[in-house]
Amino acid sequence: MEEKKTVLCGANAYEMKYYFNEQFRAIPDSVKDELHIICVLFTEEVGGIFTIGYEEDGNIVLETNAKDDDIYYDEVSSGLLVSEIRRNRQELFEALTLYYRVVILGEEIPDLP
Repeated sequence: MEEKKTVLCGANAYEMKYYFNEQFRAIPDSVKDELHIICVLFTEEVGGIFTIGYEEDGNIVLETNAKDDDIYYDEVSSGLLVSEIRRNRQELFEALTLYYRVVILGEEIPDLP
């Protein structure tokens, strides 16, 4: 059985569009702007479709894919860029995970440091 995922945001190089899930409209505008920049820059550099979303447990998932006939999409570069984004934006993704667990899942979080 496949785990259900919820898309937070994404960009599509083929349609030149950015999407943000309004279910998460309470996220601060500065974070929304940062997510927008991450998604658009990814698709401008690598092409294809890039999404940032949540797994059912609240973990962040970064996904990229391309059309089968897209000769310009580079899977190796996309994998490297996903790793770089994950590493450079670790604090952002940790905060978004915490947000999802508290606001969406309604979890009680013990005292934060």
